[in-house]
Amino acid sequence: MDEKKIRSDREQYRTDQEQYREDPAAERKTEDMIREMAEEIEIPHSVTPEAVEEALEKRRREQRRSRFRKNGWKYLAGAAAACLCLAVGIQAGYQALNGNRAALGSSSSGGSSSAAASSGSADTAGGQEAGSGSYGENRIVSAKDYDEVYDYIEARQEYLDSMSESTSQAEARSSYAIASNLDSASSGTVKSGNSESYSGMEGAASWSDTNVREEGVGEGDVVKTDGENLYVLNGQKINIVSAAAGDLNSLSEIAMEESDLVTELYVENGRLVVVYSRSEYEEGTASADSEEADSENNGAEASTDIAVIGGGYYRDYTCADVYDVSSPADPVLLGGISQSGYYNTMRVKDGCVYLLSNYYADTGAAREDVSAYIPEVQDQMIDASDIYMPDGKMGDAYTVISAFSLEDPANKTDSKAVFGSANLCYVSGENIYITEMCFGSDDSDVDQTSIRKISYENGTLAGIAQAKVDGFLNDSFSIDEYEGYLRLVTTISPSSDIALYPMPRVGSSEEEIDSQVKDTNALFVLDGNLETVGEIRDLAENESVYSARFMGDTGYFVTFRQVDPLFSVDLSDPSAPKIIGELKIPGFSEYLHPYGEGLLLGIGMDVDESGTTTEGVKLSMFDISDPSSVQEIQTYVIDGMYSTNVYNYKAVFADVEKNLFGFTAYGDSPEYCIFSYDAEKGFTEVFSRTLSGYGDARGLYVGDVFYLVENRTVESYTLNGFEKIDDIVL
Repeated sequence: MDEKKIRSDREQYRTDQEQYREDPAAERKTEDMIREMAEEIEIPHSVTPEAVEEALEKRRREQRRSRFRKNGWKYLAGAAAACLCLAVGIQAGYQALNGNRAALGSSSSGGSSSAAASSGSADTAGGQEAGSGSYGENRIVSAKDYDEVYDYIEARQEYLDSMSESTSQAEARSSYAIASNLDSASSGTVKSGNSESYSGMEGAASWSDTNVREEGVGEGDVVKTDGENLYVLNGQKINIVSAAAGDLNSLSEIAMEESDLVTELYVENGRLVVVYSRSEYEEGTASADSEEADSENNGAEASTDIAVIGGGYYRDYTCADVYDVSSPADPVLLGGISQSGYYNTMRVKDGCVYLLSNYYADTGAAREDVSAYIPEVQDQMIDASDIYMPDGKMGDAYTVISAFSLEDPANKTDSKAVFGSANLCYVSGENIYITEMCFGSDDSDVDQTSIRKISYENGTLAGIAQAKVDGFLNDSFSIDEYEGYLRLVTTISPSSDIALYPMPRVGSSEEEIDSQVKDTNALFVLDGNLETVGEIRDLAENESVYSARFMGDTGYFVTFRQVDPLFSVDLSDPSAPKIIGELKIPGFSEYLHPYGEGLLLGIGMDVDESGTTTEGVKLSMFDISDPSSVQEIQTYVIDGMYSTNVYNYKAVFADVEKNLFGFTAYGDSPEYCIFSYDAEKGFTEVFSRTLSGYGDARGLYVGDVFYLVENRTVESYTLNGFEKIDDIVL
């Protein structure tokens, strides 16, 4: 996505925000106008099966041509989210723009850091001499003072300036883009469910939680339950709904400020956490060089989180408010926290919340204007000793991490800022891993992923190590920590520095493209200091990783070009990982989920043997009881449909004990589908509900009642047979 376009939209948002503060009715008028327009728009061609097939073929080409190879197909979901956000107001659209910016990553982290395989010691942050100037290959070093931070940022800007000419040439020769326009569909009907009971329901948990990445580490979502009530994110409101036996009654409502962009909720032990972004207007002027510096970047990563409007400017903050909901009819605000930057993610462990945001420094600021390039937490600049400076003494973006207690939310426990723009963050039970894509680095002829490791425990944070590995990650399931080792599976592409690796000329045949650009895949095992101790390279040439799951000493990952090889890897010896099985079948799985003893569920697309024509959403059940001989034992295809929920694992409802899993599938209209599985009967669709639009739908249960939440509507059904009980419009 064009960074200049993002910045232009961002400034327009600021202008609109200023207008809405003076005239709150203006935003409502805009929303009403958009809704009226949406009602007149037919379902676009882009969501038809033919369009999906075309997009799949386009993705296959883009993976070998585009600088952002692995993001093409997923932009379909991102663009859909942006269009949906527009339908509920300009503010939410701005959030989607920020999300797209985060997905772009960084053009380079400076290009002077060594690869992960290099030797070097890694000490904990507490054992380092802050600002010692010794940038070991795997060490994360704290800043000595703000002057050192400024020099770090200035070096990054000088690097970008030196690369501006080649960057312009690269952009002129690489103008690929994928777009998708998804509009609202009319509300639909419910298919009758299967009335039989489902094996495994007895003895299951009394309510479901969000489908999380790491067991035991809590995550926020747009809908949560505490086993008695539902907490629903509804635009600028949070609705608390009684869920007793399926009878739905509104208990209370928390109304946020008009300027707050609420993103996620979390509920635990009578506490409700509301995470949102806020833009605050400050009188005066930002650095005079800010806008000029941005324009000189020629579309490189955004260099500031300041938007200049008239005589003042806006700054972005990520905030979390904590409410006491022990009496859900009367929630009480206990306190909260704010930090610089826009929201990335959050996690909860042992009663502590860890909040992550991405902050872009004002690279045009003067040295003495410290507040323009140092992030804040609770209106206080982060100490230089809490700023980590990896990757070759240059950078312009931070990942800000703050920790606070659910019991005492007004006081932060700890906070750190790590230089580097986070693409995705993986949080294990003990460590936070911040990853960043590195394109066109000087010391490697392939694109790489930078990894920064921050330990956490009871609200305390410490920098541990950094490293780089070749290739890029598909998603957070491609990285996993187990017994002190970090395992990653990546797709490796030749460097995206197009000045060195020209794009194939227009009209090149598949054979010509393959001769110029060859993708491979690799698996790496890193120790606690992020030094590589084992690896497997040159897997599945000219294919890309589409999904992965690490399960103890065994890993599974799917690559795809024309068929779906499901690889199984023995990781019992971290120094000598080895491929022990490879199953090739048509289609591909984009999401893998353990489904009981010896079973692995795959959700993806069914594709013909040519690899170019999609048949619909494909469900696969794999027998992994013998990892060296994995078998696909059952399949089911939802004809003419596709699903983007697999890119957001939180949107997948899966309960193995109740033998139910559900997600949203798209075709002529979106449907929320729930399936069960039987070894003899295979997959059975037990419930299907046509949705009213393309927003986030969530399925969850409390006791023996299933709840479907979509847009402003909550519906309840019996789990046994899915008979309708009640509904409520919020």
